[in-house]
Amino acid sequence: MADAEQKAMQLMAEAEKKLTHSKGFLGSLFGGPSRVDEAMDLYQQAANKFKMAKKWSSAGHAFTELASLYAKGGSRLDAATNYVEAGNCYKKTDPNESVNCLLKAIEIYTDMGKFVMAAKHHQAIAEIYETEVTDIEKAIQHFEQASDYFRGEENNSSSNKCLLKVAMYAAQMENYEKAIQIYEQVATSSLESSLLKYSAKEYMFRATLCHLCVDLTNAKIAVEKYEEMYPAFQDSRECKLLKALTTHLEDQNVDAFTDTVKDYDSISRLDQWYTTMLLRIKKSINAEDIC
Repeated sequence: MADAEQKAMQLMAEAEKKLTHSKGFLGSLFGGPSRVDEAMDLYQQAANKFKMAKKWSSAGHAFTELASLYAKGGSRLDAATNYVEAGNCYKKTDPNESVNCLLKAIEIYTDMGKFVMAAKHHQAIAEIYETEVTDIEKAIQHFEQASDYFRGEENNSSSNKCLLKVAMYAAQMENYEKAIQIYEQVATSSLESSLLKYSAKEYMFRATLCHLCVDLTNAKIAVEKYEEMYPAFQDSRECKLLKALTTHLEDQNVDAFTDTVKDYDSISRLDQWYTTMLLRIKKSINAEDIC
């Protein structure tokens, strides 16, 4: 590994030397462009050697230099590809620099009209903000942009996947109206597909829980609407749970509420998001204001 890193550093030095010579007067007369091509080849080799040595920041730097040279030479697609390579390397050591590289790639892809590629990298940035940097508002922004680009290219499945992330975080941040709107939108979209129809009940379930965090009456109206939209929802365990919970909320019966949730969880395990929402709803019992 040490040998690979040392060799990579030598290759970087050789590349920089060739570029310096190519900028001089004699360089412009004798093989300027070929020296740039040679430098690019050296940067490529160096980047791969750094990857072998697991020197991710150095590999990212080498790929960035290579991308810059491709961009200057007018090879935009190659430039974007290498900015993505740089971003993937930096992700392991410097998430913010990874985002910077991916944004440069996105700019090229959008200029070229490659919106699916741009969407994928917006999604990648969102996931970095979601897990590495922990900036949920920025994650939401990039998930939304990815969703817009995917939908514009008729890739509705990927668009909805990103939107569901937005809804999940919107609900956690108590922006229930936005979450409800997205869950209903995705549920409606799912009902249009025989393959996806079954998943609609989950989104209706989530939307109703968001309603229950705000207003009990609106939640009951929503359940009726969802039953009309998707008759099978009425017989689902999710719908039966919601109706039981609304009864317990009306009765202000916290023990019955707790027992009902426990019974449901013993069969269908509730994840952290559901637990958070249900705890918020439970706290509304005997409180003057819901959530």
